[in-house]
Amino acid sequence: MTEPLTPAEVETLARAAHEGQTDKAGRPYAEHLQAVAEGVRARGGDAEQIAAAWLHDSVEDDALTERWLSEAALSRRTKDIVLALTKRAGEPPEAYAGRILATPGALLVKEADLAHNADPARLAVLDEPTRRRLTEKYARMRALLGLSVPD
Repeated sequence: MTEPLTPAEVETLARAAHEGQTDKAGRPYAEHLQAVAEGVRARGGDAEQIAAAWLHDSVEDDALTERWLSEAALSRRTKDIVLALTKRAGEPPEAYAGRILATPGALLVKEADLAHNADPARLAVLDEPTRRRLTEKYARMRALLGLSVPD
């Protein structure tokens, strides 16, 4: 069996996979991944959750394939968290939230993801209709996951 990827290797891989991608505000996508990984760390997450934070959008954004993930030198738990956080086309938010809640370790990563996505400074650069739509979307997901409103 191969040695598992180190946290630094996972970060390097995620940054390379998302190279050239930007978020809705036009910022390099890797900044979001780093913020989520730091949010997981700050919330007491472990190395497997931090690895999943770096990779949480990789399959959904087609930066990496499910096959790559299944064959990667990552723990089963990290892979399960990434898959739980991967939205599926046409999937109702309730089903997505249910999968996150049913996957050990995934809720903490999603909480860090939502916290960064809903950061007022990040949302402030978007146009009003987009800001309103995303604010409502993130609040609904927090409610479905049973997460309190961030301070």
